[in-house]
Amino acid sequence: MKKGLLIICLTVSLFANAQTKKTTPSVTKPKLAITYTPAQAMKNTKDSASYALGYRIAQSMKGQGLQEINMTIFEQGFNAGVQAKSVIPDSLLDVCIKNYQDKMMNEKIAANRAAGKAFLEENAKKPGVVKMTSGLQYLILKEGTGTEKPTLKSNVRCHYHGTLITGEVFDSSVQRGEPISFPLSGVIKGWQDAVQLMTVGSKWRLFIPSELAYGERSAGALIGPGSTLIFDVELLGIN
Repeated sequence: MKKGLLIICLTVSLFANAQTKKTTPSVTKPKLAITYTPAQAMKNTKDSASYALGYRIAQSMKGQGLQEINMTIFEQGFNAGVQAKSVIPDSLLDVCIKNYQDKMMNEKIAANRAAGKAFLEENAKKPGVVKMTSGLQYLILKEGTGTEKPTLKSNVRCHYHGTLITGEVFDSSVQRGEPISFPLSGVIKGWQDAVQLMTVGSKWRLFIPSELAYGERSAGALIGPGSTLIFDVELLGIN
């Protein structure tokens, strides 16, 4: 396994070096970037398929939160799987993977919660920020024009802009230019608590701790477990 991987890496390296030597410009001309695809470095379809399989396995592992692994032991396990000779009983293989996934998940949750807690503690000190007993914080950006407020049974029409505490945008009807309508009972608790206090035309910035958002679950590609979320919410109408 190691030898095969090494050969592939050396082949790619030699190919790149050869290409660079052939296209080395004179000192009076600007240097040109050399681009090539990994498939060009493969000798045959078997090698190309082997590379592709390795890449797909790595993608799958990363998607399951398993990118931080011991590659040396991984290669041993791979070779053992090919030979059907595992030092770990087959009945325990999935348990080993699950235990590691749980460990990585718990570490991620703890880190996200700690970051969220620190953020909210500092945010609560800012002028205009209101902290509710639930832990939800909000800042009124624009007052509404009416007096009617939605209830949990209402359908509401809103514009929103959602970011992580890092400022990274994970979803935004504002950017899409399309407000949304939805039953208030169908959204996260932080939204439910805040929007019921808003009047039509008002715009609030919500700072939502993880327990009032998605808890220990991930949501989409950007919202990790235990994440504190920030939403700018404008209440456009109540149905």
